[in-house]
Amino acid sequence: MHKNIYLYLFVFAALIALYLAVTANRNVSALRSDLAGREQALGQLEDSLREARLDLLEMQYFSLENNDDALAYYDHLKLENPARYIADKLLETNEPKGSNPLVPYEGMENDFKINKIKVLNHQWILADFSDGKYWGEILLEYHLKDDLGVDFTLLDHLLYTRSN
Repeated sequence: MHKNIYLYLFVFAALIALYLAVTANRNVSALRSDLAGREQALGQLEDSLREARLDLLEMQYFSLENNDDALAYYDHLKLENPARYIADKLLETNEPKGSNPLVPYEGMENDFKINKIKVLNHQWILADFSDGKYWGEILLEYHLKDDLGVDFTLLDHLLYTRSN
């Protein structure tokens, strides 16, 4: 009788061991395939990140912040962020009532105000203006004086027309 009990216990333990081995093998296979999928997704994310960095560098090419030669013009003024200072001065030209005097159009829905500003270098600015419905862009020349005053001169402009 004791022999049969030991035999049954041995067979039962062997079946449990076999079940655990098969289950572990399935789990390992599932984890490996999951890991392979995650590695592929990580590779795609790294490629996307690399492309985004290149796009960012491309977009920053025409930017005062990244142009050491243009920034050298402002070394004597001790401005911490010349592009931000110039953009703030340009935004100050937005009149509380009426269109911005640098925008050569009369507002159709509301007054034209300058919204977005890109300081290209130590002489030029590209700015976007809108009245809420119509919009356009202006190219400005500017001069930052030693007393930190800024003179703006309109070089060119365009107003987008709606075609609907």
